[in-house]
Amino acid sequence: MAIVDHSALAVRYATVKASLPDHITLVAVSKTRSVEEIQALYDLGHRDFGENYPQELREKVPLLPPDIRWHFIGHLQRSNVKHVLPVCHLIHGVDSPKLMDEMEKRAKALQRNVSILLQVHIGQETTKHGFTEEELKQFTFGSPDPIERWPHCTIRGLMGMATNTSDPDQIAREFRNLNDWHQAIRTHGPFPLEQFTVLSIGMSSDVDIAVKAGTTMVRIGTAIFGERA
Repeated sequence: MAIVDHSALAVRYATVKASLPDHITLVAVSKTRSVEEIQALYDLGHRDFGENYPQELREKVPLLPPDIRWHFIGHLQRSNVKHVLPVCHLIHGVDSPKLMDEMEKRAKALQRNVSILLQVHIGQETTKHGFTEEELKQFTFGSPDPIERWPHCTIRGLMGMATNTSDPDQIAREFRNLNDWHQAIRTHGPFPLEQFTVLSIGMSSDVDIAVKAGTTMVRIGTAIFGERA
């Protein structure tokens, strides 16, 4: 059983919360964190937690309160959709029509809708996943209509990760560009305004830049849980 410094956790959590505007959803990145750490943050009132690994997510879910809103924030392979979809409140990293096809099939079989974010490749690294801007344009405005093709998949917005760089101006440009796409899709795309509301950009290292760029959801781990032992 992991030992949790509850006082230190409470201070870090309060500090992070105080730094964010009220309209921004805070997803606590809990990958590799113990059940005890997650429970301690839950006891402070937090409900949104982000996991990267399907097996770890499956192991944690039955050990923690049922009203936790689990976010899958890692790269999702089609073979793992069947494990992740039934337990997740929101799946962040959807990056291809083929992955959408698999989620549609699984969601239909479960007779439920799944909420997702489209991941857009905004950074310079080729190792990062996501739709290119041209692919996003075709996906959103092309044929077939995404609402008709994937009726059990509710597209809530966009997610992106900036280039891993020490240049804040570059990060800001990349975030603003994604916000421009988010606003364009909200204005001209096929999704209802009340549905397409999420812009998920910003992590512990660049959250301040993301807030200025218009984010509505941030993914923060170390600043809440502390450095890993």
